[in-house]
Amino acid sequence: MVLERSQDFGKTWKPYKYFSINCSATFRLDDDVTKKEALCTSRYSSHFPCTGGEVIYRALSPPNSADDPYNPKIQAQLKITNLRVQLLKRQSCPCHSNDLNANPPQLTYYAVYDFIVKGSCFCNGHADRCAPIKGFRPVKAAGVFHVLHGRCICKHNTAGTHCQYCAPLYNDQPWHAANGQTGAPNGCKSCKCNGHSDTCHFDIDTWLASGNQSGGLCDNCQHNTEGQHCERCKPGYYRDLRKVFSAPDTCKLCSCNPIGSAVLPFSNSTFCDPNNGDCPCKPGVAGPQCDRCMVGYWGFGYYGCQPCDCAGSCDSINGDCINSNADIEWYHEIPGLYSARNKSEAAWQWEEEQGYSALRHSGKCECKDQVLQNFKIFCAMKYTYVVKAKILSAHDKGSHAEVNVMIQKVLKSTKLKIFHGKQILYPESWTTRGCTCPILNPGLKYLVAGYEDIHTSRLIVNMKSFVHQWKSALGKKILQIFKKCG
Repeated sequence: MVLERSQDFGKTWKPYKYFSINCSATFRLDDDVTKKEALCTSRYSSHFPCTGGEVIYRALSPPNSADDPYNPKIQAQLKITNLRVQLLKRQSCPCHSNDLNANPPQLTYYAVYDFIVKGSCFCNGHADRCAPIKGFRPVKAAGVFHVLHGRCICKHNTAGTHCQYCAPLYNDQPWHAANGQTGAPNGCKSCKCNGHSDTCHFDIDTWLASGNQSGGLCDNCQHNTEGQHCERCKPGYYRDLRKVFSAPDTCKLCSCNPIGSAVLPFSNSTFCDPNNGDCPCKPGVAGPQCDRCMVGYWGFGYYGCQPCDCAGSCDSINGDCINSNADIEWYHEIPGLYSARNKSEAAWQWEEEQGYSALRHSGKCECKDQVLQNFKIFCAMKYTYVVKAKILSAHDKGSHAEVNVMIQKVLKSTKLKIFHGKQILYPESWTTRGCTCPILNPGLKYLVAGYEDIHTSRLIVNMKSFVHQWKSALGKKILQIFKKCG
């Protein structure tokens, strides 16, 4: 007799056990009576009893019964879709009668009178019960299910008929079966999608790059978000800081004025600052949405605004000069905020003007290209910081101007700690008289050498500063000059 199993619904078969009175003669196999774990046994093949005999087979028998039942080797023994018994040869069985002188008859038939299979749904240790698959109706006999085609009722954030993979939003780590020895569930870990995705998938490269900590990539980020964890707003949107980031309306559409906003290099679109919605403005243009001219500029249009040809300010529409002796409130108020200055004070208060700001000069300043020729002159300027910065945007704050930059390299700092990343430069030489020197165009990278204001922790840019569009050779030259400066 041969007991066989199939794991593919009867397409292929593998033997569980061979049964014979003589394993070596019948199947040319060892007998497990004399050799442990042999594939054949003679335990149940003797002549007696002639009827009512019993054959017992356990798929998981010692010494494997103590192992983890979810490891691949054990599962190869336990997982089946079909079970088959082949009765290959009848056994001659002399039966005894009460008459001791009678010759026992030789039985020439054989049969299986009962067949009992005990098993459970295969759930990889992630379920403790299962239910019938939809559409299957179990056959009942005397109140007992003869057959149960089941699906597991999964736990531990797993899914599938056999809990064989992680649930859609729980793929931050590789799927594992439970540990049958320690009882550890090895449950699936949720991806951090900030409430903007319902599914994620496991990525092995991300997993290895994180030091085997996190490998989940969120799928199809919603609500105008993007990123591995849907952790940032898409280009063209900015975060509303008044809402929690998991809110569906946390990312707002940028409202940049199409005329006054600058198009970033290597792009055909205008994107606002994703943190506050401020737009990158064209030269001479101001406002969070770049919708008006800066003070001292006029002629709002596709090329920005042009400087007033006046000693003072001018009309922002036609450029007509405004009487500089008039008491004009040239700065603009921000709704909900109030100016702390007295009206008799100068409009812009600088901690240290260095004598070069055009604020105190009647004529307009002229921006000239700076050339690094004599290292002694550069050393004599005694700059307290030198950085490589990418200009993000410039903004007229009413009482002063601010330039948002991305610090990419710090070549020198003195008393202030300057970190890589977003910083603000304060161009004190940009004034109401229309002077915006030195020029800092959004989207470009510059080498900026200036002065630290330790009282306000600001990085100052003025007419004394050295500002030049970045080149790698320029950075190397500056480092060489530092050595010469001593």
